[in-house]
Amino acid sequence: MLVLITYDVNTETKEGRKRLRHIAKICVNHGQRVQKSVFECKVEPAMLVKLRASLIAEMNPETDSLRIYHLGKDWHGKIEHIGANESYDPDGLLIL
Repeated sequence: MLVLITYDVNTETKEGRKRLRHIAKICVNHGQRVQKSVFECKVEPAMLVKLRASLIAEMNPETDSLRIYHLGKDWHGKIEHIGANESYDPDGLLIL
């Protein structure tokens, strides 16, 4: 299934900047960055449970915000990209 993960981390403190880096790293390890704090992640349901728990453990719910949009298995017609930064295909070949 495809999920869209967005986050907003308060970076006014050193701890906030550290949380931002950690949350971004967790997301990078599970998906593709499509904007600065927006990731498309193709994950199995069990992995999503672990990913969600990792993100919640890292964030501060009093100052930070995390949103997970469940696009499901039939996500192909639900994403429209317009503008710079060419889109990618999560089902396509991944070259590292």
